[in-house]
Amino acid sequence: MRRKQATKRVLAPDYKYGDPLVTRFVNGLMERGKKSLAFSIFYDTIEALSYKTKEEGLEIWRKALQNVTPTLEVKRRRVGGATLQVPVEIRPDRRVFLGMKWLIAYARSRGEKTMKEKLTNEIIAAAKEEGAAFKRKVDTHKMASSSRAYSHFNLR
Repeated sequence: MRRKQATKRVLAPDYKYGDPLVTRFVNGLMERGKKSLAFSIFYDTIEALSYKTKEEGLEIWRKALQNVTPTLEVKRRRVGGATLQVPVEIRPDRRVFLGMKWLIAYARSRGEKTMKEKLTNEIIAAAKEEGAAFKRKVDTHKMASSSRAYSHFNLR
């Protein structure tokens, strides 16, 4: 017997921009419970984006996030002894989660010195449809499109 489904918690908007999406991103950026440090890194990154691109920093971040959010992914399904990669559409909240997760993970793996520089450069690259996070989205879509033949094996 399944238990009841967990209720979705409403995130408080951040204090500078009043956007719950920013809070969600900062929660993913945070390590060891240091939320104020994560907020300062994010706000410094937005300022650096504004300075480097001469545009609104938050809008560039939103564009980058939109560019790296995937729409399809593959899930494994066992059919007659064979394991098939079945392409599935992603739920909207998971799309945003994956985009944020990839942006943060690939920013951390960059070679710059500080996290602010790493995140700034990864966001700029993603906004231009370049960079490792965007490449991950493209690879995910390629895997899903190459497995289109198995799309009739729908997942519950």
